Amino acid sequence: MRLGAFFSSRRDDEWERPSRCAGWTVRDVLAHLAWTERYHHACLDDALDVLLVEAARAGASDLDSFNAWGVDHYAGVTPGEIFAEWWPADCETRHRLRARGGGTMTTMWPSYPVRLQAFHIAAELATHADDVGVPETGWEHAGRAAWRARVACFALAEHSPEVTVVPAGDGWVAEVDDLRVALSAAELIDAAGGRLPPTNPLPSRLRDALRAG
Repeated sequence: MRLGAFFSSRRDDEWERPSRCAGWTVRDVLAHLAWTERYHHACLDDALDVLLVEAARAGASDLDSFNAWGVDHYAGVTPGEIFAEWWPADCETRHRLRARGGGTMTTMWPSYPVRLQAFHIAAELATHADDVGVPETGWEHAGRAAWRARVACFALAEHSPEVTVVPAGDGWVAEVDDLRVALSAAELIDAAGGRLPPTNPLPSRLRDALRAG
């Protein structure tokens, strides 16, 4: 797995490098991924309500505060120790999802399809791989970008059904109400993940509508 190889080979001076996640370092992204495995395992164990009660007691009332709570949990923990927790937990999640096959599972949305949850997890890992700068070889760039653009469309169809996104030539066209804008695949991917830079001229109304989660 690309992320596992990346994190396991970081030098000590690389962990505090900023990531694309505002305010987070490379180490913070790893901490976030380790904490996210607690969520995945709670879902798989049908114990999500227990984790959410714990989150509420800690003052986590929305996704941003939940994520911040998770990163704060690893304050003072070395990157090596965080990796040693995250990697086996990530592998366990993958194994358990494969073992479930079809059917549904508990998530923030009750009875969510297992295969689609696995799809969302793969998409999140791809986003965070880009956030920390996991190298991407030239031969895999086009295929990976095309896959991530399709993932963005899928996520938007779930989260923002008022937005229409269709392929157009080498890019995409996004439309909401009377606003219609052409996007490159990279722009669509970054918009859906909330990673568009402030300098991008995309109108704020469409920028907000295109953020999938």
